[in-house]
Parts: sequence; structure tokens; C-alpha cells
Amino acid sequence: MDIHCVVTGQNESGKSVIVRHTPVKPVSLALLPGYEFHRLWGSDSVPELPSDGTPPSQPRYFPPKNGFRFGFFTIPPDTRTSVDPIGTSSALEEIQQKLPGMIDVLELDHPGMHTTDTVDFDVVVFGEVYLELDDGAEALLKAGDCVIQNGTRHAWHNRSSHECVIAFSLVGAERKL
Repeated sequence: MDIHCVVTGQNESGKSVIVRHTPVKPVSLALLPGYEFHRLWGSDSVPELPSDGTPPSQPRYFPPKNGFRFGFFTIPPDTRTSVDPIGTSSALEEIQQKLPGMIDVLELDHPGMHTTDTVDFDVVVFGEVYLELDDGAEALLKAGDCVIQNGTRHAWHNRSSHECVIAFSLVGAERKL
């Protein structure tokens, strides 16, 4: 899916202006063929307004407490591709380089399962996907459906024959346990 991002801001006189209107290239990974991650906007702290539209720093994929992220990710239909064992180490390094912090939350013994210290607002834009929770509990989500993910352990599974695109907003939270 081609994603374009329009960013607004305020100029010196306080007038609202379009700062940027650009296509956003997806991040693709050798270890996850067919997946695409579009990182659009985010910050590691509470935003301050007015803003001139300068992109805030977001060094890690997942935000810390009080931070946020916004983007899209594409999930290809489930496939049974295997990664060359010789290339696994470099593939993991690629994930850490392109999506810093992602590998820290993934459960390697249960592909796709992960837990983050975030509240996630997810909307299925195109296609359908199964959301898996603990003990195999699942929900089928179709275009227009949304999920409020409260820091729970989960995985996404696309059992259809078409890609699924999900828009997300992640808000950094504090885990008490």
C-alpha cells in the first residue's frame, strides 16, 4: 500500500501551514518477508504546541511512558517461509537496526507473540486478521474493526489470501507488575 503523510504546523505568525506532504517508504525485513512497517510520526515525550511540524525524535520502535507512535503495518497472508539458519544472526541485527527495540519484545519460541508497555489503538484498514491472545483466544477482525490493546500479550495472523493493513497509534504506558 502506498502511504503518504501530510504534516501541519504553525509558522512564525501562528498561521497553520502544511509543512510536508510526502510518500513514506516502508521498512521491510528479511526475517519477515511480506511484512511492511510505515513509521509516520511519534515522540518520546508529551508533545508541545504550537509546533512547527519538525519530526520529533523517536529512537526506538515502541514509545516509553508518555511517548507515542503512529504508523501502519502490513501483514502478508500466512506463509510457511523459513529463514536460512546462516542468515538468522544478520536478520536479527537488521531488525534491531531498522526497528530498534522490536526484537526485545518478540517471543522467538512463539512466532509473532509479543507484549509491549503500550496502549495500542489498532484499526484494520484493509483485509482481515486474527488477533491471538493468551491460551489461544482469538478474534477475527475485518476492515473497519478496531482493537484497544492494553499492554496484553498478543500476535497477529493473516489466514486470508490477501494482505492486511492496520493503522496503529501506540501510547507508552507504565507497567505496574
